[in-house]
Amino acid sequence: METKIETKCIQEGYKPKKGEPRQVPIIQSTTFKYDTSDEMGKLFDLEADGYFYTRLQNPTNDAVAAKICALEGGVAAMLTSSGQAANFYAVFNICEAGDHFIASSSIYGGTYNLFGVTMKKMGIECTFVDQNLSEEELERRRAKWQPREPKITTGYLARYASLVTSGNTGAILRNN
Repeated sequence: METKIETKCIQEGYKPKKGEPRQVPIIQSTTFKYDTSDEMGKLFDLEADGYFYTRLQNPTNDAVAAKICALEGGVAAMLTSSGQAANFYAVFNICEAGDHFIASSSIYGGTYNLFGVTMKKMGIECTFVDQNLSEEELERRRAKWQPREPKITTGYLARYASLVTSGNTGAILRNN
């Protein structure tokens, strides 16, 4: 039986074990205790699972991310400290130096700077396009972009889907 959204809002993301609180506890610690530096080293080297510093991850954040993932029908989720950090991770985890992507020219100024200046310094090129272009202008621009094989397109999926030129291209949508 499919779980209703109301139930997911309350129940997903945290499965208490016997003797644990029914609701997600809010962990307010900045650091976590370990008995040896070897244990900490394995955490820092990503050889072991666990928490060591709240800015990187903590049980409360993990529960929230798991809840959002379940609500959205995803396979994984990640919390960031800001929308700008989310934008960076979304693009940087897909693109690398030498790649190219397309974004709406009407995005927030800080994101415009991130995509057009900061990522350019990292070798990732962005072309900004007016989201209100006519279909004819969109098609003319598409022809100009094809040799560059854009890796991702950000913006309104229906309008920009025609710009996706290869099977190795994805889309990122952000709801502000």
